[in-house]
This record gives sequence, structure tokens and C-alpha cells, in this order.
Amino acid sequence: MTNPAYFEVGRYLGGYGFMNITSYSSSQFGGLPDVAGIQDLGLGYSPEEIERLRAQDVGEGEVNIRLYEGRVVQGPLKGTEAIFKVYPGSRFGASEADLMAVNELRTHVFLQNDASDICENIQFLLGAFETATGEQWLAFHDDGRYSAADYAKLTSERKLKEQSGSISFWNPYDRAYKLELRRYFVLKLLNGAMTGLVHMHTHDRLHQSLGPSSVVLNTIAEKNGRYLVPRLRDLAFSVDIGYSSVGAGALSDGLWRRASAAGASTPLEKRAFGIADDIYGAGLLLAYMSFIPFCETGTMDGISLQRLLENTFCLDIYAAREYFLADDRLSEAVDFLDLGDGAGWELLQH
Repeated sequence: MTNPAYFEVGRYLGGYGFMNITSYSSSQFGGLPDVAGIQDLGLGYSPEEIERLRAQDVGEGEVNIRLYEGRVVQGPLKGTEAIFKVYPGSRFGASEADLMAVNELRTHVFLQNDASDICENIQFLLGAFETATGEQWLAFHDDGRYSAADYAKLTSERKLKEQSGSISFWNPYDRAYKLELRRYFVLKLLNGAMTGLVHMHTHDRLHQSLGPSSVVLNTIAEKNGRYLVPRLRDLAFSVDIGYSSVGAGALSDGLWRRASAAGASTPLEKRAFGIADDIYGAGLLLAYMSFIPFCETGTMDGISLQRLLENTFCLDIYAAREYFLADDRLSEAVDFLDLGDGAGWELLQH
């Protein structure tokens, strides 16, 4: 749907921006060195964590997104609840925003081209239109307002209250039961996010902005875990890795420069590098969701966790496990990754 008359816009929900990273240095043994260009701020980081990034060359990006609720008021989908994602107009010099909006639109249209092959773990685009001021409005099916980052933050805060005694357990088995619910919820969240990513890769698309804030949830109630459907969103930086497209794209220039610096020269090698780059981001998401919901607020954060894994332990996951094992505050996170005879650690290592 491309006619704005088909939609009714409701209240303003909020917004978010992006950060420009012109240099990034992680471990010399791994990570994503020398990232150039714009990166999504939606990684679940708090203002305090972002402050720590000043050790890198980081600046606020020019693109600021607004979000609105709404619904479809005409056509066969009349009554469908929607979320509007609004990119600033070209009148404000937002040429970069135009590129991002068009890229996100094209990616969703491509992934939704075959009605028999729609992935439920990717946010569904209902339509898009441009206003007189040049703003790009993308309308998505409203499948939830909370992200995986929101869930992790709220769960961590709740755990702090539980440990401090603010929340009491009248049933001695209640705590163990809640832990089982949490484990199931996180496992289903991760499974859904990875299913969405696999679908993208199978269809020659990279996400390139994967993080806890780029996974939207239809529920954050752990007791409703069986009904949880995680969906990938924020595809503005998605990259076409079809063999005829590898190496092209204004928004993927940084990716291909890093691929070349890593020794990838042929389209096949660059494609493999891009997929590995996305999988690395998926590994960071796995680490984040394995720790933050299972720790009290203030015990661990995304940036500290990433630096420990990349810089301190040089991606030696089993050495990192010994370090985490020594901290009682991280015991539930360690136990979670120990499930399935250490399947979580093995997945992180690979």
C-alpha cells in the first residue's frame, strides 16, 4: 500500500538515532576492526555504556527516526494495527536517510515477494509512502512494542528486586520455576532471531545491524513464552549478497572495505565474509541474551561483556567461562550456557 489515505496515524511512540563509527578497534584476534560508516545505535546500550564508547571515534549520526502507532483504514487489511517508522525528509538534507529508507523498503519488498515463503521471524511491511516534505513513512504490522533489549533490561531490574527482597517468593519452588520460564523464553527468542537471520541469508540478504534492539517481541511476559514470536527489524543497512551485487551499495561500502582488508578479493570470498560478519553479530546477540537477563542490573552490560570476550580473552570462550564461573553474580548465566552439555559455550566459540 503506497497511498497515505489507506492509513490513520495515531500517537507518537518515541524515536531513536544512529551513531557514526569512523574507527573501531577490538581484539587483534577477532571482532570487527576499522568499521567505517554508520552503525545502528539499537544495540541495547544504556547512556552510560555509550559514554564508554568515547574511547573510539564515535559521533552522533544525522538520521533520527520517529515512531508512531496507527492502523489501516481502507482496503482488505482495514483495521490492521500498524507501527510507522518515519525517516526525515530531504528538505532537511537527509540524503543518507533517503538511502536507508529506500534500502529498508526494497529489502522487505524482496523478502515478501513470494507469499508462500514469508518468514514469521521478520517484521512484515504493510506499505510505504512519501510526504510533501520528503519524509519516508514505512508502515509495519504491529507485532509488539518491546525489543529484546527492553526485555533484558526489565528482567535484569526485576532480578535485582528479587535478590534485594523487594519481591518475595511464597512458594519455595517458585524461584526455580521462574528460572525455567526465563530459560525457555530466552531460548525461544534466540531461536526465532536466528531463524529470521537464516531466512535472510538463504535469500541473499545480510542484516548488518543485528542486536537486541533489532529484535521485536510480541510479548515480554515469560509465562507467555509459548506464544513468543521474535521478529527481526531495522533492515536499513541490509546488504544484497547476490553474486552480481557483491561489492556494490552505498551503505555497504564499509563492509566491502573490511572484506578486502581481510583478504577477500573474489565475489565468493566477499560474500562469505559478509555472512560471517552477520554471524559474528549473532554471536554477540547470543552472549548478550545469555547474560543480561540472568544478572542483576549493574552486574554486566553489553559493552563490558563484548570487551571481555574480544579484548581480554581474545575470543577464547572457555577461558572466559572460567572467569565468569568465579563470580557468583554470573552463576545463572553460566548455568544457562552450560545447558545441553555446554551447548551455549560451544555455539559461542564457533
